[in-house]
Order: sequence, then C-alpha cells, then structure tokens
Amino acid sequence: MHSKTGGTTVYEERRRSARIRLQVPLFVRGNDAYGEQFVDLAKTLDISSLGAFITCPRPLTVNEVVTLTIPAPSITSSGLVPAGMAPIQARVKRQQEAGDVHLVGVEFLKPLG
Repeated sequence: MHSKTGGTTVYEERRRSARIRLQVPLFVRGNDAYGEQFVDLAKTLDISSLGAFITCPRPLTVNEVVTLTIPAPSITSSGLVPAGMAPIQARVKRQQEAGDVHLVGVEFLKPLG
C-alpha cells in the first residue's frame, strides 16, 4: 500500500517482523529450479524472526522448501552464533536474477527465537 504526499511516494511497511540488515554466510540445501539437488554457500542480506533475504548462486523455485545451515563458528569467533545451531527449514517465497547471483526471499517454517 502506498500514498502520495507532496510528490513523494510513501510505502506502508507490511512486514510482520522487523528486519535486520545482517550478512551471515550459510549453506543452502535443496532442489534448484531444474530439479537438481544441491548444496551451495550463500549469505543473508537481511534477516528477521520470520524469514530472510539471501543471495544464492543458482535459481530456486517459488514454494520449494530449502534447508539453511549456518556453519559452526571457529573457536576464536565471538560466539554470537552458537555452535551446532540446528538447520532452518524455509520456503522460497520469491526470487529474481541479479547479475551472477539470485536474490531469494525465504520464509522460515518455524519462526526463530
């Protein structure tokens, strides 16, 4: 939903959960748009308790369920991400090509937290 005010278009935020701009490497596992099983290294661009916006090197299919796994941090890491964090199941909600990567919006099957 949007409205015009003084020549500027104002968009109403429709998200159910606040997003955080955060780049975190993760592995994406599932079937790509061609039906091939894959595991790729990707990264988040932003994340919320309900989903994430990620970059992926291959096209995915809308409504496909993928598994996201955050690699265990090294011993010298800050400890912000717990070691052994369980994989996250997510449904692809949208995707678009952006140069040599695909921008993918996913919704977590179970909210984080």
